[in-house]
Amino acid sequence: MTAFLMENIAPLMFAALVIVLLLGYPVSFALGAVGLGFGLVGIELGMLRPELLQALPERIFGVMANDTLLAVPFFTFMGLILERSGMAEDLLDTIGQLFGPVRGGLAYAVVFVGALLAATTGVVAASVIAMGLISLPIMLRYGYDRRLATGVIAASGTLAQIIPPSLVLIIMADQLGRSVGDMYAGAFVPGLVLAGLYAAYVIGTTFLRPGWAPALPPEARTLREPDGSSGNRSLLVLTVLAVGAAVGVWKLYYDAHAPETATDERIVISMLAAVGSAFVAAVINKLLRLGLLSRIAERVTFVLIPPLALIFLVLGTIFLGVATPTEGGAMGATGALIMALGRRRLSLPLLKQAMNTTAKLSTFVVFILIGARVFSLTFYGVDGHVWVEHLLTSLPGGQLGFLIVVNLLIFVLAFFLDFFELAFIIVPLVGPVAEKLGVDLVWFGVLLAVNMQTSFMHPPFGFALFFLRSVAPAKEYTDRLTGRRIAPVTTGQIYWGAVPFVVIQVIMVGLIIAFPNLVSGGLAKKEAIDTRNIRIEIPTGKAGPAGGPPGIYFEQDEATKALERAMRGEPEPGTGAETDDAAKALERAMGDGKAADAPQKKQ
Repeated sequence: MTAFLMENIAPLMFAALVIVLLLGYPVSFALGAVGLGFGLVGIELGMLRPELLQALPERIFGVMANDTLLAVPFFTFMGLILERSGMAEDLLDTIGQLFGPVRGGLAYAVVFVGALLAATTGVVAASVIAMGLISLPIMLRYGYDRRLATGVIAASGTLAQIIPPSLVLIIMADQLGRSVGDMYAGAFVPGLVLAGLYAAYVIGTTFLRPGWAPALPPEARTLREPDGSSGNRSLLVLTVLAVGAAVGVWKLYYDAHAPETATDERIVISMLAAVGSAFVAAVINKLLRLGLLSRIAERVTFVLIPPLALIFLVLGTIFLGVATPTEGGAMGATGALIMALGRRRLSLPLLKQAMNTTAKLSTFVVFILIGARVFSLTFYGVDGHVWVEHLLTSLPGGQLGFLIVVNLLIFVLAFFLDFFELAFIIVPLVGPVAEKLGVDLVWFGVLLAVNMQTSFMHPPFGFALFFLRSVAPAKEYTDRLTGRRIAPVTTGQIYWGAVPFVVIQVIMVGLIIAFPNLVSGGLAKKEAIDTRNIRIEIPTGKAGPAGGPPGIYFEQDEATKALERAMRGEPEPGTGAETDDAAKALERAMGDGKAADAPQKKQ
């Protein structure tokens, strides 16, 4: 029995953790208890020394001294303030009016606003609950299929997991030992591509099932001109102006003068040029009362500018290297407070609620990380990482086989664990193996982050589905605008609506594996150094470097030759004596160098 325990203590430790988690114990305490329990078993079996546990205080202090984790409370606070400041309501109302005349318009608005909220809040719960409260009643009112409506709201809310500033990317960077800025840059394009795939699914649904996503009726389109027209013509002109400014910056500046610039930086600066030009045009039109822009054009411009400006304040400064992610989070939190103050939504109860929730989430993260440090201390002490490495490196298929197995493992575990637990338990085990196999860890982290999105969408334990269930109507109700009776949304409809979007997320994982440049294209190109062209020049003792400080210079070849002669027992030239000590020969050689340098010093 003892021999069996000693040979299999690592897999038994992992199995015990899974069992304790399935029993319902909190993750942080489960990790700590299993780590300490098996640590004592290892000491009893003679596999570990008792002194190993003395390293625990230092490891826990390392968690508290981790600067990277400071970004978590900043971005959480920013998201909570924005969610309560009414920004989501204005965005959904305005973009819903913009896309309303086309089939599936409200669903497109949800995807678009979901991406914007993801880039400003970074909190899934805030995005899902806000869109569920605002958009779902409107979609039900105008006859949207319940599965499509709930699925697109839940999926768009989970974009906050992959589009920066995402909390999971901060944790992933910390666990993989990589820069948060690089992780953000790598995830930016895949996040936008995933949002595009959601919109493509809505387009396909409107063609195959037109009745599932009808257009808004004319009476529901409130942003119209006095003559009854939509006003889209001036909006189109403003859009062309903005796109022209963005393309001009991209082509005339980056392609011509800075072609090596990373894709993420190009996107952010081009977006800033587009937004800035549209905003300036709208302000000039309003101040001078030119009347060139329609109501919808002005509304879209002034509603979109604040969140887009906040995106630049946070992500733009990080991508440009002006601020670290922690500093960007602090600026984002300040910007969110200013936006809430400008909307006259900032109050003491709102601040208390946001700070209370931020403190809870930050404590939750730190406690899990402390438990993970206790677990990993024992796991590494019993060579558990070696067991994992041998298990994964022996898989057939090399890198591809490793990536397929790891992604399948995370996909299955996501049914039961959320992304924090996956990041703290699984990632530290598979990260070193990925690095040994030559996988870029930033790319690997983004790949796992996309996969971990499914933990929010998996029926029956997906948190996004729970958030939506909490705000979706569970009973039949009377619509206050139309007076019609609206049937409730069932849990089964929410679950079935999530399935197509889980499939899309899995497709996105496959696209990142098939096209790695989706991630690496967003990273700054590092200058390659050819080590074959490196030359090391050593100054001689005959003359010091021109203009250099006085010092000791000697001919290295002379010292080497003197040492070789001493090893062979040959006499030094001009001394007539044999050298029996190699060290003395080298000292004499260095002494010659000093002598040669003496005249230089006197000069």
